[in-house]
Amino acid sequence: MLGRRTFIAGTAGAGMLAVPGAIAPAYAEPASPVRSATAITQVFGDGQKLTAVAVEYDRDIVDSLLTTSAFQVAGRTVTRVYATKEPAVARSGRNGRYVIVELSAEDESAALWVTGQGSGGGTGGPPTVGDSTPGGTILPATASVTQTGTVTTTGGARYEATGTALATTRVVNPIVDDFEQRSFTDPATGQTLGYNLFVPRNYDRHKRYPLVLFMHDASVVNVATEGPLVQGLGAVCWASEEDQREHECFVLAPEYGSVVVDDNYQPSTLFDATVNLVHALTTEYSLDRGRLYATGQSMGAMMALGMNIKYPKLFAASYIVAGQWPAEQALPLAGKKLWIVVSQGDTKAYPGENAITEVIEGAGTEVSRATWDGGATPAQFASDVRAMEASRAPVNYASFTAGTVTPPGSAGGSEHTSTWRVAYTIPGIREWILRQSG
Repeated sequence: MLGRRTFIAGTAGAGMLAVPGAIAPAYAEPASPVRSATAITQVFGDGQKLTAVAVEYDRDIVDSLLTTSAFQVAGRTVTRVYATKEPAVARSGRNGRYVIVELSAEDESAALWVTGQGSGGGTGGPPTVGDSTPGGTILPATASVTQTGTVTTTGGARYEATGTALATTRVVNPIVDDFEQRSFTDPATGQTLGYNLFVPRNYDRHKRYPLVLFMHDASVVNVATEGPLVQGLGAVCWASEEDQREHECFVLAPEYGSVVVDDNYQPSTLFDATVNLVHALTTEYSLDRGRLYATGQSMGAMMALGMNIKYPKLFAASYIVAGQWPAEQALPLAGKKLWIVVSQGDTKAYPGENAITEVIEGAGTEVSRATWDGGATPAQFASDVRAMEASRAPVNYASFTAGTVTPPGSAGGSEHTSTWRVAYTIPGIREWILRQSG
């Protein structure tokens, strides 16, 4: 599906003006049947990747006659080739003007989100409040595609291999393009905060909508406003077509220009500016104040915990991914609805979450606990979620067995940063969060 802010323009033909009495040229270069090439991206748990190229022709192409050997993309592995009616990845092909050349997401050059420092710290150590060193880089989505085999139109014309590389000139970013980039200047703190906002497609001001606030980790500090949308699934998963079909909601994803909170747990004024932004949106849109939700990873998870402590009536439920907060301050969390996930191999967040949940239990709040395999299948995760939900506890605490959240075959992958690679792929947790009300 095309993003609502993505425009695929047609290409005007470069025809010649006919002048009476003029002598026609002896030779005219035949017009190319190819009109354009569009890069198509997808966001995964470990970031955005370039996963396809849509080649637009001047006529409908026969899908059944296309083969993977008919196209090459420089430096990439072609996995599928099929025709469609629009420049979008599809489960199956059908005759149309676009040929979709799908590419392997495992290619080394597929990644568009690159981070060299999981912590976001400018000195290579842990992040510190106010540090504005960019933690990651968003690479441009570009590709070079070559038609290396015959393409046949529905009218019977055969377009033979050209051997000429065609560079992409457009980009389609599914889901990401559905967010609007905006700016908020907070009169209370003086902070200006860039943010991304997803508004449900069929927004009706006469209805009340929930809102999910996603707060990124320190590796996304001071990148483009779209950074929180491309670094992983933490923001975009809630705005997918499937999730919106089940639970229409607004999604808010601020982009922090500097580290907001560190291991001293004394956040910058961006912390309160975020809360004030949420309040501002509740006056701008028809939002249900009893169904505001917070989620975040690492620094963002710390912010979510801190906000639930300082503003205990603000959020109806929160999804905490690989975060921690001082246990001696955690007592207000006993009255909250939380789903917590962390890897047992995370040497900081795991003991931190253990300490917090002990405080919660000590206050009389039931905590449902389980150990999960971070490499489980979607069906296994769905079963795991149902088993935890069965206890009807207000706090669910799932810890991944050490070593299971890192990608298979990876060398020394981080137990901390790999947790959110998995956490936001589990639909059942998102569904539980959005069923809670304050």
